[in-house]
Amino acid sequence: MKKLSVLLLVLFLSSGFALHSQVLISLILGDKLNSEELEFGLEGGGNFSSIIGMDSKKYVSDWNIGFYFVYHLKKSWYVNTGVLVKAKMGSGKLTQKDLDFLGVNFPDSCLIDDGDYAQKINAFIVPAMARYMFKNRIYVEMGLQASLRYKAWVEYNSKNDDRSIHVKEFNKKMTNPIDVGALAGVGYRFNKKRTGMTLGVKYYYGFANVYKGEPGTHNNSLFLKLNIPIGAGEKAQKKREEKAKQRAAKKAQKEAQKNK
Repeated sequence: MKKLSVLLLVLFLSSGFALHSQVLISLILGDKLNSEELEFGLEGGGNFSSIIGMDSKKYVSDWNIGFYFVYHLKKSWYVNTGVLVKAKMGSGKLTQKDLDFLGVNFPDSCLIDDGDYAQKINAFIVPAMARYMFKNRIYVEMGLQASLRYKAWVEYNSKNDDRSIHVKEFNKKMTNPIDVGALAGVGYRFNKKRTGMTLGVKYYYGFANVYKGEPGTHNNSLFLKLNIPIGAGEKAQKKREEKAKQRAAKKAQKEAQKNK
């Protein structure tokens, strides 16, 4: 129950940060957000990450939150970008070989046979993708992703009936601050209109080395995402209604001409 309360608190605070960002962006862009050409909203979800080049092939999982933009170019083409303000990558269940490589110095009580070690990296993540939307509202997208690391650490976790151990050793200086790589995904838009809530999955492969001077260590992550638009307001709705009325009027006029 305590863990659930803490998780809900973190979600609330992170959502508050994203909402404050949304308010700021709304003030800057103004009516541009209230159109079918530019959609803005919150992005939430989870990711499963590992670091290629490590001895361990296990992943670490965490949740993400941020905001996104979708700009309609023409017909079925869109541009999708934004920023995940809370996101985490890394690698799970590190082996003794991984720990030797990382040069960590944990207490003797942190036995690898009794618990799990993991490398975790917090970063701001910015994707930029071209999206193609099919008539059935399934879309595919592809592009690049850049991230800025602001915290990195190796942590040990162990729990049994007698005690629980949680220890961190920060290794931010060992990791490269910037990561860039390729991103591809697929998803589905629930609304028949140009804007609306979407559900999707995307895969990321990093080009840069995770660790300084260690070639072959690359981030790789699978993201699950739910996008909820919050930028389209009453003006957008009125424009859609006006367009619908105009189409209906033209259709009625054509039918009247045929009946003459």
